[in-house]
Amino acid sequence: HGRVAMMASIGSLVEHWVKLPGLERAGTSFQSRADAFFTAPGNYWLILAIVVIFTLELSAWAQMDDREPGDFGDPFGVGMYDTEMRNRELNNGRFAMFAIVGIVVAQLYTGKDAAQQLGFY
Repeated sequence: HGRVAMMASIGSLVEHWVKLPGLERAGTSFQSRADAFFTAPGNYWLILAIVVIFTLELSAWAQMDDREPGDFGDPFGVGMYDTEMRNRELNNGRFAMFAIVGIVVAQLYTGKDAAQQLGFY
């Protein structure tokens, strides 16, 4: 959950500037984003994302039997994955979970996306 929350918090910033083809009409409200994702051509991106996630979950990101749940080791092979780095990643993941909840709640309340909330617009 922590790695997903870290990617989500970065993605919520990036989506302000980067729009996938077909999703340009999505505004900052959740309703406009849902409308863009569940109508063509936005739903093609949604289907592609689901297929890619499904494939990765069953292959590259499959849990190994000899490791603790959630321990995927050193995914980039940089040789820095020890107990201290694992604890740092866990703590950063916990913080990212709170951060993405804060971003979503603030977006629901104000109607501004993550970049607008930080003043980057």
